[in-house]
Parts: sequence; C-alpha cells; structure tokens
Amino acid sequence: MTRRQWSIAGQLFALQAMVVTLLVLAGAAGAFWLARSDARQAAQEEVLAVAQTVARSPDVRAALTTADPASILQPYAESTRLATGTDFVVVMAPDRTRFSHPTRELIGQPFVGEIGPALAGRPFTITNVGTLGESVRAVVPVYDDQRHIVGLVSVGITTRAINRKLLGQLPVLLGVAAPALALAATGSWLLSRRLRRQTHGLGPAQMTRMYEYYDAVLHSVREGLVVLTTDRRVALVNDEGRRLLGLDADVPVTDQPVAGIDLPPAVAELLSSQRDARDEPILAGDRVLVANQRTTRFEGAVLGTVLTLRDQTELRTLASELDSVRALTEALQAQTHESANRLHTVLTLVELGRTEEAVRLGTRDLALAQQLTDRVVGAVTEPALAALLLGKSAQAGERGVDLVIEPDCRLDDSPLPTGDLLTVVGNLVDNALEAVAGTPAPRRVRVFVGEVDDELVVRVADSGPGLAPERVADAFRRGWSTKKSTGRGLGLALIGQVVRRHGGSSEVGRSADGGSVFTVRLPVVGARR
Repeated sequence: MTRRQWSIAGQLFALQAMVVTLLVLAGAAGAFWLARSDARQAAQEEVLAVAQTVARSPDVRAALTTADPASILQPYAESTRLATGTDFVVVMAPDRTRFSHPTRELIGQPFVGEIGPALAGRPFTITNVGTLGESVRAVVPVYDDQRHIVGLVSVGITTRAINRKLLGQLPVLLGVAAPALALAATGSWLLSRRLRRQTHGLGPAQMTRMYEYYDAVLHSVREGLVVLTTDRRVALVNDEGRRLLGLDADVPVTDQPVAGIDLPPAVAELLSSQRDARDEPILAGDRVLVANQRTTRFEGAVLGTVLTLRDQTELRTLASELDSVRALTEALQAQTHESANRLHTVLTLVELGRTEEAVRLGTRDLALAQQLTDRVVGAVTEPALAALLLGKSAQAGERGVDLVIEPDCRLDDSPLPTGDLLTVVGNLVDNALEAVAGTPAPRRVRVFVGEVDDELVVRVADSGPGLAPERVADAFRRGWSTKKSTGRGLGLALIGQVVRRHGGSSEVGRSADGGSVFTVRLPVVGARR
C-alpha cells in the first residue's frame, strides 16, 4: 500500500496554519507579558503613592509620638487599605515594630522585609516575600518637624492580587486573538483551495516528476511545437520548433507576443488566424511543413493554441519526382497501347495486300516519334530532364495539347542539382498543362531550357486564358492557385524556394498566344559553385 502524499495546497495550508497559530500565540504571550509588566509597574506606582500619602499625614506623625501608637494607627491604616484597594498598610517604628497590620495578631511583631534604603531617607519599591506571601511593596520614611525619621510606612499589593487583575483582562486578550486566528486560518484555507484548484491537487514530487517528463519529452520529440496563450503570447517553442522556424536558440521567445517574433509569413498568418488546421502544408523558408493547429481547452476553459509542425521537405521532393515518374510511366503505357493499335493496323493492311499503305503508315508514325525523341535528346543531355520532357510530351499528347520544345533550347550540363531542375521544369509544365485544359483548340505549351548570359533560363509559355496583372504578385506565394481543390498551391511555392536558394529571379508575363509565360532565371556561376 503506497503512502498517501500531501498535495502542495495541503502542505501550504498546514504550514500556514502552523505559522499563523505560532504567530498568534506568540503575540498573545507577548501581550500578556507586557500586560503583566505594566500591571507590576502600575502596582509599584500605586503602593508608592499611597505610602507617601500616609507618611505625610499629620495624624500618623502625631500618633507615632503617643504612648500607644497602635490604637490610633491600626484603624487609620485599615480604612486607608480598604479605600485604596491595597493588601496591607503597615506603619512601624524604625526598629521594625509594627503598629498596624491586616492581621491583628502580627501587630507589635517585627516587620519582615527590606527597610534599609528608607532608614537612609530614600523611599523605594521592591518585590519581596512577607507574611502575606510575595508582594510588591513600597517603604517610605516618616519625618517629624525636625526632619528626623520617627517611623516607616510600608504599603503593598500581593502578587496574587496583581495576577487576579491580569486574569480579568485575559478574556479581552483572547477575544482579540481568536478572531485574528480565525481570520488568518480562513485566508490560508481560501489560498490553499485556490492553489489546489490551480495545481489539480498534485504533490511536490508529482509536480517535479511531471515537469521533468514534460521538459524531456517536449525537447526530444521530432515534431515542432508552438504553444500560445489566450492573449497570443508564446508560452513554449521546443527545440525542433526553433529549428524548423529558423529561430536562434539564444533568442528568448517565451512570453513574447507572436506578432513581435520573426516567423515565416505562412506560419505567422496561421498563428494569427486562430483557426483550426489539419495536415495543412505550409512553407517556412526552404522547408515544406505540415501544420496542425487547434485550440486547447480544459474543463470548458480555453487555455490557448497549440501548433505542431512536421518537416516534409524531402518527402515532398520525392513525391514530386515520383509524380514525374508516374506521369512518364502512364505516358509510356498509353504509347504502348497506341503502338499496339497501329501495329495491328499495319499487319491488317499487309494481310489485305495493301503493303504500300502499311509502309507509309508505319514510317510516318516512326518518323514523328523519332523526330521528337531526337530533338529532346539532342537539345538536353541531362537524362532525367530529357526523360521528364518526353514524358510530359506524351502526357500533353493524351490531353490534346501540343508541347513544343523551342528550337533554341539547349542544355549540355545542368548547373543545378537534378532535383531542383526537375522541380522547376516539371511544376512549370504541369501548371501550363492545367492552364490550357478546357480551352478551345489549338492548345499549345512552349518550353525553353538553356543558358543565356551566364544564367540558366527556364521559360514555359501557354495558350491559356492568362494571368490577371493584379494576381502576378501572388503567383509564387504558398497556397495560391487558380484551382479550387484543397492542397493546391505548392508547385509555384516550391519553385520560389529553389529561386531563393540559388539567388535567382522569377517573373510572369503574357505569351504570344495570349496566355501566361513563366520565366525563372538562376545564376550559372553561383549554382555551379
């Protein structure tokens, strides 16, 4: 059976309750000690004042000179004691003989206690133990007319009487301490309740373990993670997120407004929109990312926004190359089917004895196919690009589009990596084929690839409807497309990545056929380096 751990809120409440209780008790004890000290001080002042008053009384001085002072001084002392609330008023001779005392049997007996300073002419107060127990007493000399000491007066209040008065004030002290303790306990309980709600009743060990797991997991996952608060501030960006977004590891972004961070435009737009996104492709510099964004809630309350990013740059590149290969395969399949049909036609003509017509038909088709192949292979020595153009030619033929390789097209040695070259040419041709689809015949796409003035120029023109001038600026932006299907708009954006990576340029204009012409220029020297 596991030992139950206290939550942080429970420990805080217990600690606060203990501290508050100790403080209140210490305060009450301090107040009691101060009250006790004040009570003793007040008792000393009171007994001294009463003793001085009795010592200055003419009746007391006169009685001390009579033959029987006790008969006069005892009633006077008792009336004074009762009137002042003291415990004893003793008038004595300089030799300590008592002339008055609350206990009559002690009259005539020696006084118990210190009287030396009073015999020297100095009134004083002292706490001493006498016949009535411990008491606070004052001893004052009595002078005659010649300033001779003829007697002493001692007035005292017992410690028991002082404590009784002090205990009478204890209810008031407790009446102040109890509400203070209750108020502090209530405040501690409310604070612990709020803390328990915010920490979900977790204990310190659980919180520590959760933070360690949280930190280790978030910084080790291979997905970029961006967490925003409800006021659009960055709560967290993990290591992979910084890498994918191009954020410097030394630049603090936590608790910064998302609008004040240098993020890729597509990512900044997605975060600012606060919309939910599911497997949405976006561009971040030279990377193709798949973004998922959603608003997080806990018990119905909105906590913020979570954006996850996966790098699919290489996957997209491979998919683009696979599409090209698939298109080439489909074109070859179509050509195989068409060639089989024509072969059957030639064989049938031979069987019918129409040999000359069979030879003319076979020779014409072979010459057209060989002419296109010779032209492409003769102009482009890059095997992958030549295969791509042949495949696109076959694909265009299936769609009823005339794909024309410009006469001055020439590329002996590609200064670009093969993948980048195929990305530029393949996407431009695909977009051109899409542009002329559904337009009236003749439908034509013209392709030029070659080096012009130390630049690699790729130019693709179509006879489609063309591009409106106000939309030219958006052509190479991610997500822009003339098609309405979801997931479109990455082709030109990928071309834009290649252009930026190699320090080139791109432009969109009008072709001679009235359609659009896309031109990409890449520095040959920089690309070869």
